[in-house]
Amino acid sequence: MDEIALLETAVEAARAVGPQLREAFRSRPEVAEKRDFHDPVTEHDKASEETIRGVLERRWPGSLIVGEEGGTTGSGDLAWYVDPIDGTANFAAGLPYFCVSIAAAVGGELVAGVVYDPVREDEFTARGGSGGGAWCNGTPIRSTGATRDREAMLLTSFPTSRDLREDGERALRRYGRLVQEFSSVRRSGSAALNLAHVAAGWSDVVYGTRSNSWDKAAGALLVRQAGGVYLGDPLVLGDYLAHVDGFDLASSALAGLGIRRR
Repeated sequence: MDEIALLETAVEAARAVGPQLREAFRSRPEVAEKRDFHDPVTEHDKASEETIRGVLERRWPGSLIVGEEGGTTGSGDLAWYVDPIDGTANFAAGLPYFCVSIAAAVGGELVAGVVYDPVREDEFTARGGSGGGAWCNGTPIRSTGATRDREAMLLTSFPTSRDLREDGERALRRYGRLVQEFSSVRRSGSAALNLAHVAAGWSDVVYGTRSNSWDKAAGALLVRQAGGVYLGDPLVLGDYLAHVDGFDLASSALAGLGIRRR
């Protein structure tokens, strides 16, 4: 399939929800719970996904769509991974760190992706195949930065409430070590945007646990196409780790954490 056409569709779908998300931002929308109160959803998550699905289905009828809100529909070799608002808690509270994430995979291989920040209007895109690469607002990006923990900015969701429930004090000790070893640690709240920032070299390392495919698929392609390193399977539920090119993971405090599939 034509990777350029797939990327153009992903960008069209992501930008289609930009105006409605900007208008709703800082309106303090009503929040409902999914799994628990740590997993919020708003009417705008659902409305945005409906808009995105409309674009994808119009451009590529019958293709498989895996969405955070609408589940899995369609079938075939072409699959779309959609997170209409990655960072819903930030969006709902009025914190400007959230994005739209859409990726396309053909035969299980990522070929196109976009991470769109509607507040800053930053559009991160990646494409595989001939002429592939990664860009921010049309300018090529390169995943370069710190080489060791003491110089590096780490973005992470760890420890999540589930990590604390299952691993307790061990998770807290691990987190404490990361805080001690890394120059800075931030729990910023959007896996897709974290990965995009590592791809651009704006941060150095990102680590997440038990993340879904729609959270990380587009970001994983961005990191890899920008020359960084992504570890883990971006198309299944599980852990992931990504870092800029040249980062010494072997001597990092993250080296022993491992990447689990769930």
